[in-house]
Amino acid sequence: MKSVNIRSLKHDTGQVLRRVGLGESIIIRRRNQPLALLKPLEPADENAVVPDFRQRLHDVYGDAELKTTATDVLSEERGDR
Repeated sequence: MKSVNIRSLKHDTGQVLRRVGLGESIIIRRRNQPLALLKPLEPADENAVVPDFRQRLHDVYGDAELKTTATDVLSEERGDR
């Protein structure tokens, strides 16, 4: 595993990130002491379930339309009107 010091990270950020993007893990060092580990993200799980927020809103409120918006309510509470 390669390592870089903070100065190199500051001046060559693009190059360091390019190496990480290619799958390399890099140790960040301060005064030759390990400080952090910079590693690529794990691939996203394609089978992950994404919540259907639109359906949740419909389940809670149905087809009802609100007469006042949240902005109007906040303005009244703050005394902006």
